[in-house]
Formats: sequence, structure tokens, C-alpha cells
Amino acid sequence: MKEVGEKKIPKILLYVFITLSTLISIFPFYWMFVIGSNTTNAINKFPPVVIPGANFIENAKLVFERIDFFGAILNSLIISSAITLSVLFFCSIAGFAFSKLEFKGRDGLFIFLLATMMIPPQLGLIPNFMIVSALGWLDDVRAVIVPGMVSAFGVFWMRQFISSAVPYELIEASRIDGCSNFRTYWNIVIPAVRPGLATLGIVTFMGAWNDFLWPLIVLKDKSAHTIQIALRTLNDVYFTDYSMILAGTFMATIPILIVFLLFSKQFIAGITDGAVKS
Repeated sequence: MKEVGEKKIPKILLYVFITLSTLISIFPFYWMFVIGSNTTNAINKFPPVVIPGANFIENAKLVFERIDFFGAILNSLIISSAITLSVLFFCSIAGFAFSKLEFKGRDGLFIFLLATMMIPPQLGLIPNFMIVSALGWLDDVRAVIVPGMVSAFGVFWMRQFISSAVPYELIEASRIDGCSNFRTYWNIVIPAVRPGLATLGIVTFMGAWNDFLWPLIVLKDKSAHTIQIALRTLNDVYFTDYSMILAGTFMATIPILIVFLLFSKQFIAGITDGAVKS
């Protein structure tokens, strides 16, 4: 009986820790809803309100009146989806080449790729803007999609994942069967690294959805605004309606939660895959 009790205590502590961690993670989202469902006057009270109010629908209506909320959501969805799909394709095929193909200068190119991750992205704003402007892509979603179609981190992530998930023997067997490199990549590598793709897809989608600086620079037309830029325009010069802004922010966060819930199982598998391999 003592041994059984000793085994139960760590599990109880683990469940308590997981519960507390979950509550701490959910609290900011809950707090957004609390502020978004109250008035700004109620928010400024001390102690602050901790119970949702009855003004969420009114605040949401104000958001819809001030900005083209659904148009901005659509723009963000198009941009984020396009960037995510292109990153998954180009990064996975580059990761396959760096991990399983032999070619001259492979290691040097990979080291150079890793070195680019140390360069702050802000340093590329001016040259990227000059290129986009010369192409005539200002106020066009292509100005945001094309620069984000591939990422150094994505190539590194997929290279490491493919190296551990796909043995060389499987690649050699496909070559003996007459498969080309692309067919090997598409029919053998892709099914084996789906957890890694799901993890990279969620991280990329969230990054593209929350991106603010670059879209703010190249998308000046209101019809091309992403949801992050549109929410920024809710701020007034002399008065800031925090309840309205947080109501809009709460609604803008829902698509990210939906994407995470749809791919959460694959995301967890991708994160833990390396830990369970012998």
C-alpha cells in the first residue's frame, strides 16, 4: 500500500502543476474577454473587475463600425495561409536536400543559412521596401506574402526533423525502386514528417497572423489592411476605448485558437517526437 501511495503523490503534484499552468495560460485570453465585455470606466476602477460584463456585443458593434473587421480578417487569413503553405513546401524540400542529398557545398550553404538567423529582420526593412516598391507591389498582399515564403528557421527545423525521422535505408530503397528525388520527397518523406510539418505550420501561421511592422510599412490602403493594422487604427488621439479594442482583439484571436486546436495533436507529436526516440 505504501508503494501505491508513493506512486500516486507525484501524479497528484503533476496534475496540480498542469492545472495551474493551464489556468495561467488561459487567463490572458479570459482577461481580454472581461475587458472587452465591460466599459472603459469599469476597467479603470480599483479593484479591477474580474467578471465578464454585458457590453461585449456593443463593443463588437463599435469595432465593426470603425474598421472593416471581416475584410481585415480575410486579408490576414489569405496572407497567413499563403505564407504557411509556401513555407511548408519550400522549407521541407530544402530540409530534405540538406539532410538526405549529397551535393557540393552542402554543409557550407547550411552554415550560411544558419548565420542568416543571427541577422535582425529590421535590417532588411529598407532594401525589402525598395524591392517591393520597384515591383509595384505596395498596397498588395504580394508585398507581405513573397518575402515570407521561406524561412531559415523552417529549413533548419525540417532538416533536423527529416534527419531523425527518415532513415537513409528508406531513401536508398526508394532509389532502387526507381523513384526520383522529388517522388521520394513527396511519397516517402512527407508522410513520415507530418508532425514536424504541423508544428512548423502552426508557428508560421501564428507569426504571419501577428506580424505588424512589415504589413504596416507596405499596406497603406485600408482595403489591404491586415487585422493587426486594422486594430491599431482603433486608437484615438485623445481617448482610447480599451474595452472596444480588447473586444476586437479577442475576436481576432479566435482564428489562431481554431488553427491550434485543429492541429494540436500533430503539434504535440512534433514537439515530443525527438524526446521519445531512442
